[in-house]
Amino acid sequence: MERLIADSQESVEHSATESAAPARVFAHPDQLIAAAGERLGESAWMVVDQARINRFADATLDHQWVHVDSARAQHGPFGACIAHGFLTLSLVNFFLPQIVRIDGARLGVNYGCDKIRFPAPVRVGAQLRGVAQLLRAEAIDGGVQAWIRVSVEIHGENKPGCVADTISRYYL
Repeated sequence: MERLIADSQESVEHSATESAAPARVFAHPDQLIAAAGERLGESAWMVVDQARINRFADATLDHQWVHVDSARAQHGPFGACIAHGFLTLSLVNFFLPQIVRIDGARLGVNYGCDKIRFPAPVRVGAQLRGVAQLLRAEAIDGGVQAWIRVSVEIHGENKPGCVADTISRYYL
């Protein structure tokens, strides 16, 4: 799994001006449980380009002009193409492993989300990063379940592109 994460991160364009701190590593699930309420950290910045938006449109069959037609989008409400909200949300899976790890976890999976919002549009070319806060965590059979709020920040903007209260399960 670590190799898959590393492979996916190598192909992403990052900002040269800012990078993330190393992931916060918890030696045991009990340490994660005890950290409820704490800010976990932030990921590296990444650029959302038109090629990524187009690939997401192809994968989801959502080719609405505001996402894929740059000429028309220039005259639309956002002045440019914007990323799909669910593309922005899906990047949480890229950001979280950069922010938090549990030693000995052999698998981390999405269990769902409690709340998702898209406060601001993510324009093509925007730099994004994930910032995470641990809401709570509890032991489950074979591991730990964590409720983590991830804000997908847009460089230079006041509002995030997405705020998601995620639920992740880490199996030991």
